[in-house]
Amino acid sequence: MSDAFVVGDPDGLSPLLVTIRDAIARELHAQLALRGEQIELADLPEVSYQVTLRVDETLRGRAALSQRHRR
Repeated sequence: MSDAFVVGDPDGLSPLLVTIRDAIARELHAQLALRGEQIELADLPEVSYQVTLRVDETLRGRAALSQRHRR
């Protein structure tokens, strides 16, 4: 059983996955706005790259925050 269910998270996601989900949603929203509410099949590699950057940024931010708390 995941920790998410233990703490009663209704969608069953851990806090990290919620953060990742939200980062992906923000980037997809931005990409759709940039592309007139439509993502063409040819644009998927670039959109995927941008989503990956956003997730990496999110994880690095959490790691930096975690390191500060350890000190």
